[in-house]
Amino acid sequence: ATADSEGLDLNSVMVRLRVERQWDILLIPAFVFFFQKLYPFPWVNDPARKTAAAAGGPMLVRRTALDRIGGVKAIAGELIDDCALAAKIKSTGGRIRLSLATETCSIRAYGSLGDIWRMVARTAFHQLGYSALQLAGTVVAMAFLYLAPPVLTIAAAFAGETPTATAAFAAWFAMGWAYAPTLYRYGLSPYYGFALPLAGLLYTLM
Repeated sequence: ATADSEGLDLNSVMVRLRVERQWDILLIPAFVFFFQKLYPFPWVNDPARKTAAAAGGPMLVRRTALDRIGGVKAIAGELIDDCALAAKIKSTGGRIRLSLATETCSIRAYGSLGDIWRMVARTAFHQLGYSALQLAGTVVAMAFLYLAPPVLTIAAAFAGETPTATAAFAAWFAMGWAYAPTLYRYGLSPYYGFALPLAGLLYTLM
């Protein structure tokens, strides 16, 4: 109904992922948060922007749009096939939409750190275009944005540098505040926002 009413060529929904165990709590909401930073949904849904993405589970594709890009074989060699499909459809003038599901839930369980690690590591370097320069830039940026605030907060507090500790804690609090809507979506306390630097560190290592 949404695809018809909005004239969409690709309608995709990111389901609620399963969050049951401690590693899930730490890493799965953070995965959704980082995905939305890589692919801001309003940008994905804006025909005037080139940003394109999709969530592989539930995707409804208009047959004419699929034929226009050459069918499924157009993404046969792609590792991140859902986003590749969205990019090809949008690049040919197709309208796409990506949204967060309110009721649909994933039945796929991760549970262990190793399971999540393999899921991310499988596609992370591909996402960076196999570029060592982009990888280095990502590591520096992640360290600056997510690791520096808590490290500086603690180090400055022990050194008695109150202005530095206050500024660093404000940055730490701000990232948690930005993360809070994702935590609420998964029924988690906003205090888990203070653990986002740890999740960022693990994703950087992955």
